[in-house]
Amino acid sequence: MAGQGLFMTGWAVCARIFPTHIGIYSFLMKHSPLSDFFKVMMLVLLGLSSCKKNPARPDSETGELAVSMDHGVSTTSGANSTTFSPLVLNVNTYKNANGDDFTVSTFKYYISNVKLLKADNSTYSVPDSYFLVDHSTPASQKLKLLGIPAGDYTGIAFTMGVDSVRTKAGGFTGVLNANNGMFWDMNGPEFINMKLEGRSPQSPTTGLVFHIAGHKGAANNTIRTVALPFGAAQLPVRANHWPEVYLQVDVAKLFTGPNTTMPSQPFLNPVDFSTVYNKMSGPAVAKLADNVAAGMFSVARIDSN
Repeated sequence: MAGQGLFMTGWAVCARIFPTHIGIYSFLMKHSPLSDFFKVMMLVLLGLSSCKKNPARPDSETGELAVSMDHGVSTTSGANSTTFSPLVLNVNTYKNANGDDFTVSTFKYYISNVKLLKADNSTYSVPDSYFLVDHSTPASQKLKLLGIPAGDYTGIAFTMGVDSVRTKAGGFTGVLNANNGMFWDMNGPEFINMKLEGRSPQSPTTGLVFHIAGHKGAANNTIRTVALPFGAAQLPVRANHWPEVYLQVDVAKLFTGPNTTMPSQPFLNPVDFSTVYNKMSGPAVAKLADNVAAGMFSVARIDSN
């Protein structure tokens, strides 16, 4: 009778704590050949198994995001009103900061070594992040970053161009393939980090050729790092939604920027197409790369999605 009482007491306790298992309890009471002690233990184990908590989100959770490049040309009127006009190849005529007219037939550049920044100053480096952005290929203007650790990011940084370490490594495939028209080996393997070609009536040849290339020697290095904070906004990366960063890429900023205090400058900003119209290497191209880093890229908006 003592065992029977122990069993009844255990059953009652379990029924109160785990009411969803009452049917199982009743079945065991009536039909199980087990001893009362083992019946009680089975009821307790059943109840405990029903109390497992949902697993927490694993630290390894990842998401993805997109970075969209919006190409255009800014112009500033006399009233200091700036407009940003979409880039249309071979059709639209624009003005640079010097007042020279120009059209664009080719605009392409490399983005590499993408990093995402956090408020605590930590960074996540996106592995193997090399992209060739070509205005004539709309799909190339959206960079997809996969396998990003979940978190809230406060900025983005990247290299304009292809870093020298990757250049020296060789084995160029995909977007780094020489057939993409962004590679030369006149002085050994080097990438054209940014290419702009077009026309201007102010150019002595009516043509414009700007190939920002080279990394050998400080005076000729055209690889630049761009860091863009998101300001008050944050970029939430999660497994269940896909945020997007929209960057404004202002072609006009290639032709204007700060003038440094170096004793001998290849030219003075803003660029005058009557004297600076065909540059493919050397200090002049390095100064154009400085212009790019100083203001060509900016954050237009963030869609958290």
